[in-house]
Amino acid sequence: MKNIILEKIINNKLKTNLNIQDYIPNGLQIEGKKHIKNIILGVSACQQLLNIAIKLKADAIIVHHGYFWNNESPVIKGFKKKRIYTLLRKNINLYSWHLPLDINEKIGNNIYLAQILDIKIQGKINPFIFYGYLKNKISIKKFLLKIKNKLNRIPLHFGKNAPKKIYKIAWCSGAGQKFLEKVLYFNVDVFLTGEISEMNLHIANENKIHFISAGHHATEKGGVIMLGKWLKKKLKLKTHFIDIYNPI
Repeated sequence: MKNIILEKIINNKLKTNLNIQDYIPNGLQIEGKKHIKNIILGVSACQQLLNIAIKLKADAIIVHHGYFWNNESPVIKGFKKKRIYTLLRKNINLYSWHLPLDINEKIGNNIYLAQILDIKIQGKINPFIFYGYLKNKISIKKFLLKIKNKLNRIPLHFGKNAPKKIYKIAWCSGAGQKFLEKVLYFNVDVFLTGEISEMNLHIANENKIHFISAGHHATEKGGVIMLGKWLKKKLKLKTHFIDIYNPI
């Protein structure tokens, strides 16, 4: 598979051309060898992932969090130089898809969360927030235990005086805590996201809604996992997801 062709195929699958303002360039960020057979996937393109990709003789790396963010310095030195030098020296392609892997309705972080937590998707509150229903009302304790088991981490939970039984869920992978106030108007029992801010505790308690922070990394593994499985099945490429521990 040619590297440029692979980029076009994934762009088409994830509908990257949607008019959504992103913080990072999507697609092929650093060009490597032209032909790709072996792909390593991960959440973030950290040095540890690059080193593993070299050991596994990868032709390409696909991540959710790549390089060249809008709010970072354009200067390439220190750890940035080391990362880019590693890729160029070994002629490895680096691909990154950020918001397209959050908002896509077939392959993505939010779709993955719905699947592993048994939530039936009903729609979206905005392009980034999904909502849906559990099969049956369950206790918040059971839901938290399911999150712990499926994402392999203990979620942070607040919800003073919120209902003990839950049914309607809204969720947004990653740094979705800024959407809590918007979710309040949609009569949900739970809002699940990756990160948390100081004010979220008070807003959740005062509005009797369960707020769950399950980790930015943990809630954004699913997109690249699903993409890797799709590439293996559809294009017969060798894919391997590497889960580098990150409690954040």
